[in-house]
Amino acid sequence: MDLEVRLELIKSVGEEIITDDELKTLLETKEHPVAYDGFEPSGIAHLPVGIYRPLLLKNLINAGISFKLLLADSFAWINNKFGGDLDQIRDAGRYFVEVWKASGVDMKKVEVVWHKAFFDDPEYWKKVILIAKNHSVTRTKRSLTIAGRAGEDSKQAALMFYPSMQCADIFHIGADICQLGLDQRKVNMLAREIAGKKEVVKSFNYSNKGVNGKPVVVSHKMLLGLSGPKDALGFDENSSVDISISSKMSKSIPESSIFVHDSKEVIKKKINRAYCPAKVVEGNPVVEYSKEIIFRAFDEFEIKRPKKFGGDVSYYSYEDMEMDFKKEKLHPMDLKIAVAEYLDRLIEPIRTHFEKDTKARKLYETIKTYKVTR
Repeated sequence: MDLEVRLELIKSVGEEIITDDELKTLLETKEHPVAYDGFEPSGIAHLPVGIYRPLLLKNLINAGISFKLLLADSFAWINNKFGGDLDQIRDAGRYFVEVWKASGVDMKKVEVVWHKAFFDDPEYWKKVILIAKNHSVTRTKRSLTIAGRAGEDSKQAALMFYPSMQCADIFHIGADICQLGLDQRKVNMLAREIAGKKEVVKSFNYSNKGVNGKPVVVSHKMLLGLSGPKDALGFDENSSVDISISSKMSKSIPESSIFVHDSKEVIKKKINRAYCPAKVVEGNPVVEYSKEIIFRAFDEFEIKRPKKFGGDVSYYSYEDMEMDFKKEKLHPMDLKIAVAEYLDRLIEPIRTHFEKDTKARKLYETIKTYKVTR
């Protein structure tokens, strides 16, 4: 595949790329770079995990990226997910795999890695300690947003291991590209700094062929929750990044999330209540789902309307739809109805899989009985 085509596929995934030049150099020197994303297994899958992640994966795989999905059971345990019950956490991890399979991810083209394999490896802990020896306690505290913690919420001493461990994952897994959400940028930047300490990294057996041997960071957007933008909660010094993290769709706020088991009726109701001011594009979750999900998944986005309101209209690019929305040629309610319909088309195969597949259904029913904690 042409280098420029591969670059564009990867850039379409990244809200922020550090750096474009390094990414290009990496693709010029390595046919199948390794990228990874990590997930704390917990709760029921929502749009970011069950729909958005698979769509991004499709672009990355098409660009020749070798992708690893890290099921971070150890981190979920540290972060007290499911009350710190490892058996329940691992059930959730197996459930996530079923969701990705049902959403259309070709699991033969991605590698699922359980963090327990790292946790039990002495060489991994050597990396953790060396990384911890090469950055400050202040830096660790600043990086705790990767665990979804801010300020006084970060009280357990065990959480102090989190940044050094996640940083070690990057080197232990051999990642050329850190392809995680924008909320993980701090630890990814820490990894780039550690990679610059040659005397440290030479003991890691890490050989990224990018510029200066540093992992490239391709951070994807944090999908907005249904209620729209929130006030910054102190997750990041950069105010726009802080607002993005604070406003993201979170499983812990069910009324502001869409889940992959929601019925068509529930999806319609949730989208109908969603924040969607006329003419406003920035911070509008319904517009954002159109751009980030629908136009990635479908070649045509058809909006059905009565003739008195302009009749049916089809869009083949997000830019055309955005322009009509800004000019009030597309009403928020018409957009909401269409977005709900298309989201349901994407979610329906997942619902069906968990209804018809005995193993998947049993796993889902079991997960629903677990108490979600954080």
